[in-house]
Amino acid sequence: MSKSNRYDSIIVEIFKKHYKKGKEDFVFNRSELEKVSKKLKVELPKNLGDLLYSFRFRKDLPKEISKTAIAGSAWTIELAGHASYKFKLSKMSRIVPRLDLIQIKIPDSTPEIIGKYALSDEQALLAKVRYNRLIDIFLGITTYSLQNHLRTTVSGMGQIEIDEIYVGVNRNGVQYIVPVQAKGGKDQIGAVQTKQDLACCSEKFPELICRPIAAQFMANDLIAMFELAPVDDEIKVIEEKHYKLLPADQISKEDLKGYVKINK
Repeated sequence: MSKSNRYDSIIVEIFKKHYKKGKEDFVFNRSELEKVSKKLKVELPKNLGDLLYSFRFRKDLPKEISKTAIAGSAWTIELAGHASYKFKLSKMSRIVPRLDLIQIKIPDSTPEIIGKYALSDEQALLAKVRYNRLIDIFLGITTYSLQNHLRTTVSGMGQIEIDEIYVGVNRNGVQYIVPVQAKGGKDQIGAVQTKQDLACCSEKFPELICRPIAAQFMANDLIAMFELAPVDDEIKVIEEKHYKLLPADQISKEDLKGYVKINK
């Protein structure tokens, strides 16, 4: 049995064990994965976290699960404390870049040596965002990278990880905390991660305004940037921009004139 099929069979069995018609959320424990794999006589993945991460950010849940969702909603898997997770019906589970937005050309300030040695799509994306000050450009404030891969514990969720977190200030002195999730390859931007980031910032930085950001590599190294916000327990997109990093001599006078017209 392939890894994908093994993951599907295990998560479906977990879902069936707890789900009853009409339920919109329920909790399960990480230890149940091992019990279910033995019951199904399916080889347990060495990294249990990868199984759960896959369904939270990388792949869709099996049809046996998705078909039980009410119209306009989808099942998501959220953190629910130490070694505990929650299946929950949500209005938006994935955030996907639009295909009809203009590409904004930005002079590429990424050091060549960074591009050469970046070890993963996510790391490369975070580096490009950082060195090109895309958070500043996108939000219109001045920001500074505080820490990347911040691992911490949040009440009611357990341990979480934020890909990178910035602090920022605007021209009037208002200060911000900006958690960033970065997705490359086949990974997708997940509303559940934004909820985790918001909960963390509310608990650790209550005096700062939280402006969660998501960044996604698109085709041809185009970078999609999203500002997100919670609305009635849902995650909504406030703003979306697409940036193309290029050598300065590949940005024409016509491009610059076009941007002036757009911003009038």
